Amino acid sequence: ESIRSALQAADKARDEMHKLQEDNERILKEARKEREVIMKEAKEVKEKIIADAREKAQMEAKKMIEVARLNIQNEKATAIHEIRAQVAKLSVEIAEKILREKLKDEKEGKELAEKLLKDIKLN
Repeated sequence: ESIRSALQAADKARDEMHKLQEDNERILKEARKEREVIMKEAKEVKEKIIADAREKAQMEAKKMIEVARLNIQNEKATAIHEIRAQVAKLSVEIAEKILREKLKDEKEGKELAEKLLKDIKLN
């Protein structure tokens, strides 16, 4: 009888051991699935963060390029304005020197003045 009880206890222990092993395998399988889900989600989050960062960097680069382009346009317009002003000033100075030279002689000065008045009346 005691041998039979010992055998029954051994069978019961073996059954419980199998049940525990099955539970462990099920738990490990669930843990692996959960790990896969977590890894997939982490990968998606990583890719989204990278995509967002890339997009933000591109937007910032576009803004910087636009600001630089506007600055260049402004500097170009300022330079053109300054050059025009210098050309106008030089033109007046050259015309003034030419007129002074031409007007040194009184007779030549009168003839030039009459010619200029005649040209003005024709226009």
